[in-house]
Amino acid sequence: MIRLSVNVNKVATIRNSRGGRVPSVVEAVQVCVAAGAGGITVHPRADARHVTAADVRDIAASLSGHAGSVEFNMEGDPRPDFIELVHAVQPAQCTLVPVRPGEITSQAGWAADTPVDELGRVVAGFRAAGVRVSVFVEPDEPSLRWAADLGADRVELYTEPFARAFDQGVDEGRRSLAVYARAAEAAHRFGLGVNAGHDLDLSNLVMFRSVPHLDEVSIGHALVSRAVFVGLGQCVREYVDVLRV
Repeated sequence: MIRLSVNVNKVATIRNSRGGRVPSVVEAVQVCVAAGAGGITVHPRADARHVTAADVRDIAASLSGHAGSVEFNMEGDPRPDFIELVHAVQPAQCTLVPVRPGEITSQAGWAADTPVDELGRVVAGFRAAGVRVSVFVEPDEPSLRWAADLGADRVELYTEPFARAFDQGVDEGRRSLAVYARAAEAAHRFGLGVNAGHDLDLSNLVMFRSVPHLDEVSIGHALVSRAVFVGLGQCVREYVDVLRV
C-alpha cells in the first residue's frame, strides 16, 4: 500500500496567525495517526513561518511510540540549522528540497546540474546516522540520474505539473501521468525509491496512484483545507481509502 504522509505545516500556519498554542500541531499529528496515516511530514523553514524547531522536537517525541508503523519525514533546504536539527531528531526520512528566496511554497525540484559534492556530503552524513534521504526532483531522467549520483535513497517527484494538467481534463491528466510513470520506472532502474508530492488531492490522486513503484505521497494543503469542512480524522481516512484501492 502507498504510504500517506500528512504534512502538518498548515496547522502550524493557522496557530501562528493568532499566536499561542491553538490549534495544537501535536494534537493534529495524533489525530492523523489514529486515523491511519502512515507518516507525518514537516517543513521547518528558516523564517519559522509555520512549523518551528520546537514543533519538530515535540512531534518527534509524540511519534516515538510509533516507530516502524508511522514514519517521520523532515523536509528542508540543507542550511546549517536544518542539518543540525535532522541529526538531533533523527527522523525516518529527510527530504532535501531547494528553496528560492521569497517563495510561498516549493516551486521546482533540484536542477540536474546542481553540484553534488557539498550536497552529497550532507546526504552521506544523514545516511550514516540512519536517516533515509529523499530529494525533491522534476520527473525527468537527468534529474533522476543526478539523485542517484548524489547517493540518495529515494526521490520525491514534484507533482504540481501533473495537478495542473489534471485540472485541464482527463486526457491532459493522462498525458502528464505518462511522464511520471516513465520517471518512476527510471528511478526504479537507478535503484531509487519513489515518493511524490505537491498539489495532490482526493480527485487527482485517483489517477496518480497508478504510478509504478510509488512508495509514499506527501499531502498537506489540500488535506488540511478539506479537513476544515469534514474534520481532520475523517479527511485522513478518505485519503487512506483512496490509496488502499
